[in-house]
Amino acid sequence: MTATVLVVDDHPVVRDGVTLLLRAEPSLKLIGSAETGRGALLRVGELRPDLILLDLRLPDMLAPEVIAGLRQVHPAGRIVVFTAHGDHQGLLAALDAGAHGCLLKDVAGTDLVSALRRVLRGERVVDPRILPDHASRSDALARSGLTRREYEVLRLAAQGQTNPEIAEMTGLTRNTVKTYLQSALHKLGARNRVEAIGKASEAGLL
Repeated sequence: MTATVLVVDDHPVVRDGVTLLLRAEPSLKLIGSAETGRGALLRVGELRPDLILLDLRLPDMLAPEVIAGLRQVHPAGRIVVFTAHGDHQGLLAALDAGAHGCLLKDVAGTDLVSALRRVLRGERVVDPRILPDHASRSDALARSGLTRREYEVLRLAAQGQTNPEIAEMTGLTRNTVKTYLQSALHKLGARNRVEAIGKASEAGLL
């Protein structure tokens, strides 16, 4: 069965390269491309691709915003972030926003195809060169009992974002953000968000 793919990148050379790679792969079919986050949201709404290959740095929107929007427009689509920046903190934010994978742009063609197939099978695929501490953070998250959404809201709070700003970035309502924060505070045994951020840092979560 052939899976459909949409590529979102503002660099023509990347879009052309992916097009050439996928042309030689019968199980993956490129059905369109976009150059901006807003363009991606429109195209995904029209085309409903099985998989979206998304550049981390787009000219008009932050990746977490695009991912939150894509998940609202087309929840069934699998999202893989494609980047040249392996140590970029935005990658963690992209994963927290719901990306199903992160790959480096220098990945070999066969490895790219293999990774995309794994994501389509339901796996989360992160290039080990990208976030070497990602596994240890995942372990810390499991120990804390926090859900990924609770952690995401707490991490944004730690960056100084207000509840309305967090709601806008994640696509959640303000009340839902407040609920997640209160739940995170309770699980961490903290009385306020400052104390929660401190405890999360000590636990290796931030």
